[in-house]
Amino acid sequence: MRQPVTKSAAPEQRAQQERKTATLTAVKRIVGFAIIVIAVAALALTVALFAQSQDPHAQSNDKYSLRSPSGIAFSDFKGYEDWADVSSARTDDILKVIVANPTMIKAFKAGVPGNGQSFPDGSMIVKLQWKHKKSTEAPFVVEVPDVFSQAFVMEKDSKRFPKSGGWGYAVFNYEAASDKFSPDSKSLSDCGYACHTPVKAKDYIFHPYQKR
Repeated sequence: MRQPVTKSAAPEQRAQQERKTATLTAVKRIVGFAIIVIAVAALALTVALFAQSQDPHAQSNDKYSLRSPSGIAFSDFKGYEDWADVSSARTDDILKVIVANPTMIKAFKAGVPGNGQSFPDGSMIVKLQWKHKKSTEAPFVVEVPDVFSQAFVMEKDSKRFPKSGGWGYAVFNYEAASDKFSPDSKSLSDCGYACHTPVKAKDYIFHPYQKR
């Protein structure tokens, strides 16, 4: 004898099928949304990387993650590329351009250190150094920057650097071949506080703000 077929079997099967269909539809929607999000994120990353590659300041942006052996972060001087010039100098081998942050430039213009005052905390100064060469274009003899080699930095923080006149010193070397900066391993003994002590009366700063 055949078993009797219950009347509720067909509706229940339809209900199960509808639930499966609804679940599959929901999954497809989630997958589709995830694909869109990933595509948008990938596009944004591509645009950001392209913009960075076109930015002249983007070279060696990782330099701002560097820290000297004495603990001074290169990121403290972020934006130094656009700071105002203070002065310049030259040795037999090196051309130097000295720039300072707005806090220090304001102090210079107010007469510091010639007025007997010291530079305020937050003052920062950077000595940019290039090897130089004779110009092959100028109609007269003149030395021009050749290969950038080093950034010598100073920052004023009386509480942090009480033993060195309130100034912290560091050196970051630049290698043109790799387009990378690196902290100078000898910067603790490099020409810093000891070399600047002869100008203690000028708050340890050699170069005055030049007339322009």
